[in-house]
Amino acid sequence: MRDISSKNLTLRRARATAVLKASRYAIGLLKKNRLPKHDPLPVAKVAAVQAAKQTSILIPYCHPLPIDFVECRFVLRATTVVVETEVKSIYKTGVEMEALSAASAAALTLYDMMKGVDADMEISGIRLIEKTGGKSDFQVSRKGRPRKAAVLVLSDSIARGRNPDASGKILQRRLREAGFTVVGRRVIADDAPAIEQALKRYADSLRLDLVITTGGTGLGPRDVTPEATARIINREAPGIGEALRSAGIRKTPFSMLSRGISGIRGRTLIINLPGSIAGVNEAMDVLLPVLPHAMETMGGADHRGKKRKS
Repeated sequence: MRDISSKNLTLRRARATAVLKASRYAIGLLKKNRLPKHDPLPVAKVAAVQAAKQTSILIPYCHPLPIDFVECRFVLRATTVVVETEVKSIYKTGVEMEALSAASAAALTLYDMMKGVDADMEISGIRLIEKTGGKSDFQVSRKGRPRKAAVLVLSDSIARGRNPDASGKILQRRLREAGFTVVGRRVIADDAPAIEQALKRYADSLRLDLVITTGGTGLGPRDVTPEATARIINREAPGIGEALRSAGIRKTPFSMLSRGISGIRGRTLIINLPGSIAGVNEAMDVLLPVLPHAMETMGGADHRGKKRKS
């Protein structure tokens, strides 16, 4: 099975369909509820629910996941029954296989309960109609103005050349993979005035969309990144820090020691991350799904992603 331990819980939704082809005579009996095995539609709906919940048992590489919603609908036509299923789950991986399993099981149940009056039925068109909530939904748009970002590494030891800059390189790579144009990655010492000056330059002169800092967020006497950031932002975004600490503490209790903050200066979102490689990777797993929407709302869009009228 694929390792999904680093993924975040998000609302996952999938819709699928299957088509049962039958004779006009068989469909007519179904519509009139005159089949020998009585009405198969409610039984097929129960089968769809059971199949969605048991998908990980039926399909070896599917993860067990909590199913929050299953719907199964039927469209009766002259010679076909169209099965439409929908599955929702708040989890780390998608539910397309659950929706497909539900559609297949419902169609098979119809087949089983109608085969006595039509031995030539056929199930076809089992396919995924829609899925949402996955990685593709959270990419930074490559249309229009490109989103520009910078990485600021804050560490006395890295600035003096005693340690390599691992976390900064990871941040740069992950931002580029998410669709950002990374205009720079800079290393400076844990010096509050220097941090403030660098952040002001990124926000005021370069007018970047995003600046992510790494390092200097702990309890040490030289950890001054949160204080420097607080002095130059116009508005704080406390939910970001809360989410990062909440997610991190599920992996290690040391996450509660991070004092990183986030906020906005002008049109630039500034986010403090810890300096460890694990901390940076875990934080980016949390951040990347919401950054596209953050960029849109900072540009004047409403919460549906549409531009507000002035």
